[in-house]
Amino acid sequence: MKQLMLGNKAFARGLYEAGCSLVSSYPGTPSTEVTEEAAKYDEIYCEWAPNEKVAMEVAFGASLAGKRSFCGMKHVGLNVAADPLYTASYTGVNAGMVICVADDAGMHSSQNEQDSRHHAIASKVPMLEPSDSAEALEYAKLAYELSEEFDTPVIMKMCTRVAHSQSVVDTGERILPADRRYEKNIAKYVMMPGNAKRRHPIVEERTKALTAYAETSPLNRVEMGDTRIGIITHSTSYQYAREVYGDSACILKLGMTNPLPVRLIKDFAAKVDKVVVIEELDPIIENHCRQLGIQVTGKDVLPLLGEFSQNLIAEKLGEPVPAYKSLGEALPGRPPVMCAGCPHRGMFFTLAKNKCTVLGDIGCYTLGAVPPLSAIEMTLCMGASVSAVHGFNKALGQESEKKTVAVIGDSTFMHSGMTGLANIAYNQSNSTVIILDNSITGMTGHQQNPTTGYNIKGDPAGKIDLESLCRAMGFNRISVVDPYDLAECDRVLKEELASGEPSVIISRRPCALLKYVKHNPPLTVATDKCVGCKACMRIGCPAISVKNKKAVIDNTLCVGCGVCQQMCKFDALQA
Repeated sequence: MKQLMLGNKAFARGLYEAGCSLVSSYPGTPSTEVTEEAAKYDEIYCEWAPNEKVAMEVAFGASLAGKRSFCGMKHVGLNVAADPLYTASYTGVNAGMVICVADDAGMHSSQNEQDSRHHAIASKVPMLEPSDSAEALEYAKLAYELSEEFDTPVIMKMCTRVAHSQSVVDTGERILPADRRYEKNIAKYVMMPGNAKRRHPIVEERTKALTAYAETSPLNRVEMGDTRIGIITHSTSYQYAREVYGDSACILKLGMTNPLPVRLIKDFAAKVDKVVVIEELDPIIENHCRQLGIQVTGKDVLPLLGEFSQNLIAEKLGEPVPAYKSLGEALPGRPPVMCAGCPHRGMFFTLAKNKCTVLGDIGCYTLGAVPPLSAIEMTLCMGASVSAVHGFNKALGQESEKKTVAVIGDSTFMHSGMTGLANIAYNQSNSTVIILDNSITGMTGHQQNPTTGYNIKGDPAGKIDLESLCRAMGFNRISVVDPYDLAECDRVLKEELASGEPSVIISRRPCALLKYVKHNPPLTVATDKCVGCKACMRIGCPAISVKNKKAVIDNTLCVGCGVCQQMCKFDALQA
C-alpha cells in the first residue's frame, strides 16, 4: 500500500517488515522518531536506554541471542556508542543488527556537525545512506540481509532532511526471518587480545567482500544523461543534484558509502567529460576518487560546512535554477528561547543574579546561555558539566568553589552525569551540581527516562530516585528546590556554595509543556502601577513584552508561573 511517510517513520516501517524484534535507543534529534514509530508496533520490543552505549550493547545482546535488533541515535550519540561499535565489528553478529545514526549538517539542533561516515570507515562497518523515505524503508530491510550475509553490524546514516521530510513509500507485510539459535563461540565473541588478533584479518577480508558487493549492488546506481558532466553523490545531495540538473547530467548515486566501490566509479568517470562530487560536510567520496586517480570538482567550489540546497549547488556550480524550483527568499530568523513557564528560567535568573560561573550541559536548558539570562558559560557534551566543574574547581580551588556550579538535566544526568558525580564524591572537590529535574527528556520532544517512572509506551516502569542515588554516591548535602520560588532558590544556592563540601541541588518542577501539568490563569498587568522599569524583562519570558513603556502579557502564552511577579517591586503583575 502506498503511503506518504516521514523518513524516520518509513525507516521504522522497514524495521517492522524486516522482522526486527528489539529496539533500544537514546533520543536525539533528528533520529528520535525512528524509535517512537517502531514502538507503535506491538511485535517489536522497544525501549529508551540511559545512553547510546547502553542501547548499542542491548541491541548487540539481542543479536547474539538470535533476534534481529536495532539501536538509534544522532551523530554525537555515535561517539558515546563507539566503544561497543568498534569491537562488535570484530565479533560480528548472530542475527542482523542495524544501527541508525542521524547526522545534522547545519547544526539545527546539535553542538557540532561531524560526519558519521568517518565512524563507518574507522570501525570497518558497512554504511547505507537513503535519499528519501522509500529508500529508508527498503534499505532498512536490506541492511538486515547484509548484516547476516556478511556477519557485521550495518549502519544506516540518515540526515536531517531525509529524516524529517516526507515522500511516498510502498509498504509490505512483516516477514519473520528463520530462527538463528545462539551457540557458544568463545573465539568469536570474547574479544581478549588472542581472539581479537584472529578476528582482525576476518574483518579485513569482509571489507574486501563488501567492496566487491558495492561494485554491482543495486544500492549504487548510474543514471545516464548528458555526458558532458557526471555527478557522484549520495543521500539528500542526490535530490538536490537531480533538481538542479534533471537529465542534463549523468549521476552515480551511492546508496552504500562504506566501503566505496572502485571499478564502478572508474567506469562512470570514463564515460563523462567532467566529474563533480556533491557531498555534504567532509570530502570522503571526493578523496576516494582522487586516490583512484580521477580528477574531480568538489570542495574546491562547494562548501565544507553546513547544509546544502538546490540553490546553493546551482550557485556554486554555475547552473541556473528555474523559478519554480527556487527556494525563494530566506525566512526571517527566530532565535530559540525557553518556553513561557519553563521551570529552568527561575534557577538561571538566580545564578545570573549571584554572578555564578555556570558550566552547562546538553538540553533545552542550554538556552540559559542566551540573553537576557546569559548564565551558562560552557557546554561541551552530554555529562561534561559535572566532570568539568570538578576540574575547574581543582584548578582554581577556593577561588572558584564559592561561585561555580554545574547544571545538568535529569535525562542527561542519567545519560552520563553519574560518572562525573562519582568522580566529585571520590576525589572530593567542593563542587555544587544542580540537577534540573523537569520530569522528562525535554529537548527531543518529551521522551521518558529512568527518573520518570514510565517506559516508552507510557506504562509504569522502574523509577530512579535522584535524592537516594546522590546520597548513595557519597553526597551528604542534597537539597530540593522549586525553581518558581526565587527566594528559596537564592537561599539554597548561597548555602550550598558556602558549605565547603560537595553538594547537589535538585531543581524540580515538571516541564510546562507536559500535558498533565495544570497551569494557573495568565497574569495581568495593572497599568496604573507599572512604571516601565522593565525588571520583568530580565527573565526573557516570551509571554512578556513592553509597549508604550508598559509591560504587556500575552495571555495565550502565560502559564501564571509567578516568577515575574516576584521581580516586580510595584505589584504591577497580578494573578
